[in-house]
This record gives sequence, structure tokens and C-alpha cells, in this order.
Amino acid sequence: MYRRHITHIFGPIVLLLAAFIGYHAWFKPHTLVLTELAGPATEDHEPSPQPKPPIPSYDRSPGPYTTAPAPPPIGVLPGASDQVEALQAVREDLERDDAAAARAKLATLPPTMGNDPQITRYVAVLWNNLGVLQLRLNGTEASVDSFKRAVGLDPQNVVANLNLAHAYWELRDPGLTEDFLTRLVTLAPDEPFPHLALADLLQEQDRLGDAVRHLDQATERAGKDPALRTYLERVTARVRRTENDEHQLTARASTHFTVKFDGAEDQTTWVETLEILEEAYREIGQKLGHYPSRPIIVVLHSREHFRSAAGGPGWADGLYDPSMGRIQIPTQGALTDRAWLARVLRHEFVHALLHDYMGAGILTMPTWLNEGLAMQLSGDRWTALAPSSQEDFRIVPLQTLEGSWSGLPTEVATVAYFEANAATHTLLDRYGMQPLRDILERLKARQSLARAMTDALSISYEQFERQWAERIKTHVASKG
Repeated sequence: MYRRHITHIFGPIVLLLAAFIGYHAWFKPHTLVLTELAGPATEDHEPSPQPKPPIPSYDRSPGPYTTAPAPPPIGVLPGASDQVEALQAVREDLERDDAAAARAKLATLPPTMGNDPQITRYVAVLWNNLGVLQLRLNGTEASVDSFKRAVGLDPQNVVANLNLAHAYWELRDPGLTEDFLTRLVTLAPDEPFPHLALADLLQEQDRLGDAVRHLDQATERAGKDPALRTYLERVTARVRRTENDEHQLTARASTHFTVKFDGAEDQTTWVETLEILEEAYREIGQKLGHYPSRPIIVVLHSREHFRSAAGGPGWADGLYDPSMGRIQIPTQGALTDRAWLARVLRHEFVHALLHDYMGAGILTMPTWLNEGLAMQLSGDRWTALAPSSQEDFRIVPLQTLEGSWSGLPTEVATVAYFEANAATHTLLDRYGMQPLRDILERLKARQSLARAMTDALSISYEQFERQWAERIKTHVASKG
């Protein structure tokens, strides 16, 4: 019997993702406090109200904000009342949460404002605060340009640099380079986030020793926050264990993948593996309209070592570990059943591709859609897991399959995989790939699934579920 594949929803990886969710409570974008910008003193001049406090970008449990110095005071600017008026108008737009008006005004500020370094720094603060507002209103992607403009105007602005780095990190943007993060370490020497982001980048490059060094430095800078220290220590232990597990493996690379294997056992398998993966890269990447931003590491294990290294249940055929950016599969019998090997690799590649595409938004993606896409794009027929009769089948509402499946009993998990595959097949069969990509884009921007479906498909989540349930009931009845 063809066994179902698990991904990030099972085993100890769930703990890492739970920590990842909590991580965002420590590193949130910051609105800089604007020092009053004054023009020539007049009898009726009144200071404008202070801006609102920093706005959390996620609906997570609250935590301390990253600390960073505010820019130097602007002071009084004699003879620049027109400039003061223009900047004050932007500030008032931001205080009213009118991001569109604030951006329009900032984009049309006269170039002569750049002649005064104090005003330039003030404009950089406005761009940064606009980025925070855009992030809250429209998601991380909407904020990147504003953070980039803030950093471009004031490269020494610590908060704007941290916000830009965090946005890049969430989006897996290629702008998050080692050079940029190294400069940020110098600019914000007491901050843990640049070291954590560097460690993430380095482990994706398979430089695990360097990643551990930066994780240690992040831990040193975590201060007295026990939750943050615990998170960092857990991730560090994970990276160290992976380094120890893989240090004797042989590595072979293609254009988009690196395969690691035991040279004594898998000298032939890696060639087959790379061929399958490169084909999946082209075919599935084209269907989804996205290709991985970085090479993906694939580790081939013996069956016994797979269970200990991957951390998944014994019945798993493969696993994508998002915390380490690795596809892990057992290779026992791989060459005797190429169809099995292809399905496993394609399934886990879809999970890796979705993780790369969604970035931090993967946490808002319903599990049933994540698993359903992996099965559909890897070639699993939705009818393969169908129950043999109506008596054996009770529909589990899709809403209950949006979260983690780690606690599901075996019999319910079987139904969950069948329903996920059937529901995703219904989406693709009835609406096509482009509307489904639209749903993913909206989930990436942190829309709810119900809102994303309504906007992309012009039907409600409930209507879709009724359509899907009717289809699978008819199919099951026809087998009874």
C-alpha cells in the first residue's frame, strides 16, 4: 500500500514551528517616534499630537519590541515653513492611517529637501512609519518599498534597517544577503535578530558551523527573555544535530538541488534523485508560477537512520523539514520502485516550494490545502484513498482540517488526506490553477481563507465546501 507522506505538521517539527510563531512576538516592525518638526515660532503655533505607539504586525501574543535609538532631533528650521507644512501633512496622514495619501505626498516631495541632512533624516522616519502602516494594512510585501526608501535616505537608521531586514526575511527576498546582514550586525550590535537571520541564511547554504556561531551570538544578545533564549537554544541544538548527522555524507549538486547520501550505499540513487527533482522543478514550478529562491537540500537516509534523523513517525515515506530547509527520505528500495521515489520526491518538493513561496505566510495556509496541493501536484489521484463504502466514511468539515493534524488518530488522518486531496482536486478541476494561485497570494497577505475564497472564486467557503462534499459523497456512494 502506498503510504501517505508527512511534512511540517508532524513530530518535533511542530514544536519548532510553534516557536517560530512565537518568534514574531520578539521581532516586530517599529514606528519611530517623531521628534516635533517646527517652523518659525508664531503665537498660534501648537505642537501636533504624538504619533500612535508601535503597531504589531501580527495577531500574536504580545511581546517586547526590538529596541533601537530614535533619530536625532530635528529642531527648528528657520525659513523653511513650506517644508515643515509638507512634512506635517504626511505625518497627519500617517496618524489617520491613510497610507495612500501619505505615500502620495512623500513621493512628490521636492528634491531640494534632500539638501538638509536633518530634513532627510526626518523624511526617512516618515517612510519607515509608512512601511509599518502598510504592513499592518496590506501585509509585508506592501511595506518593502517604504523601508527601502527609508534606508536609502538614512543608511544609519537602525530601526529602518531592522524593519527592512525583517521584511526581507519574511518574504525570503533575495535582498537579504550576507553583506546586508553583516552590515546590520555592525549597525545594531546588541540585536539578536541580525544573527538569527544570518544563521538562517547560512544553514540554507549548508554552512552549518557558521550558522551555529551566529545562533550562539543571537542567544548571547537575547538578554533576560527566557522564551527567546529557549527558542534560540532549541534551534541551535537542531542545527548542531544536523551537522553531526550529515558531516560524513557525500554531496552531489545539480543546478537547483544538493543531494546528500551515504557514499557506500547510495552511489546510484543520487543520480536518479536529481533527475526526478529537476523535472519536478520545471514542471511544478511552472504550474505554481514560482521557483525556489535558493537550492534545496535533499538527504537520503537508510530506513533506520531516517526515523532518528527526520524525527517523523515510522510509517512516514518522506518529510520536508522547514526548520532546516531539507527534504528527507529513506532510500531503501528506491531503485526498485522509481514510481514510488518520484511520488515521494515530488510531494516533498511541493511542500518545500510552498514554504519558499509563502514565506512566513505558510503559517496561515490551511493544512488541508498544503497537503492537497502536495498530493495533486505530485500525481496522487484523489480517489486512491477513498473509503470502500459509505458505511466506512463520515465527512470531517474542512474547517477542522485547517490546523495541525499531529493529534489526529490514524483513522481520522486517513480521512483527512482523502478529503484534502479531493477538495484541492475540486478547486483545480472547477476553477483552474490561476484562481488557486490568487487564493495563495491572498493567504500570503494574511487574508483569511474564507475571504480569500470569496475574493478569488466569487463563492463563499461554505458554498465551496458543499460543492466538494456533494462530489465525494457521490463518489463514495458509487463504490458502495
